[in-house]
Amino acid sequence: MNKFTVQTAGRIDKILATELDVSRNQVEKLVKDGLVSVNGKTITKTSFKVTEGDEVSYEFKEAEKREPVEIDFDVEILYEDEYLLVVNKPSGLVVHPAPSVKEPTLVDWLVKKGISLSTVSGEERHGIVHRIDKETTGALVIAKDNKVHEALSEQLQDKSMGRYYLALIDHPLKEDVIVDKPIGRNPKNRLKMDVVAHGKPAKTAFKKLLTSAYGVELIAAKLFTGRTHQIRVHLNTLGRHILGDDLYGFKSKRDKIARVNLHAYLLYLIHPITGEKMEFTAPLFDDMKRYLSKYFDQGEIDEKINPLTLGTLFTNF
Repeated sequence: MNKFTVQTAGRIDKILATELDVSRNQVEKLVKDGLVSVNGKTITKTSFKVTEGDEVSYEFKEAEKREPVEIDFDVEILYEDEYLLVVNKPSGLVVHPAPSVKEPTLVDWLVKKGISLSTVSGEERHGIVHRIDKETTGALVIAKDNKVHEALSEQLQDKSMGRYYLALIDHPLKEDVIVDKPIGRNPKNRLKMDVVAHGKPAKTAFKKLLTSAYGVELIAAKLFTGRTHQIRVHLNTLGRHILGDDLYGFKSKRDKIARVNLHAYLLYLIHPITGEKMEFTAPLFDDMKRYLSKYFDQGEIDEKINPLTLGTLFTNF
């Protein structure tokens, strides 16, 4: 049983969502499952008001066994210890199950592998601290228990954990730039996100790396927040699109470029147990490497995406 003392009065769902850094939906599930109490009394309503000094207790259910799913793929493990796992997610793989998702997911693969996973984000999101879009590839960290999950979530908030992405775009950026614009659901197309007045704060830094004679450019991006489709949406506001991203305006058929050429290349974090600063580089997949070699010299590519120097490009942002 986990406990904390309320510092500011308010609704229990808001207080818990802030304390645990999870969504209100996840808090609602905890309350409905009878896993939250205030001053020793189980709470049944998310609107319950707490006051300063109240003691809130909560616990997480053990993950329920999912129905077996046939898995015919494998995922590259970049790092693993008893507390966390870092993988290189391939394109086309959905991170966690949802009602609309019929195919096997990364979570299904993790469960089949018998990997112990946290349950802080609910049974359908075992271990998932942060997500990557289905077509996007690259480094993803997975927590093996709730303590580690909460610690990594805190790092996402205080920016001690972060990611650098590589992307191929259809037209060069005019200059290195930071886009700081709120993102929410596109009111006219529920499949898309967009810059909207009352969206959640979103900030991305973009850095020019290599420009080809054909106009295609290799860029790096640093996320300061983690909104759905954030890099793609912020590039769209600049009139730029990732190769293969026809959802946000790239003009090409899928038989030419099969997926969005966006890759979470470098992940950095502080190990929640040892306190060690760690970095993980996720190798590019063959399809993106082919496009890079088509437009750029391999020596220049290696120099620009050197993991030892990539992060230093953003020191002035």
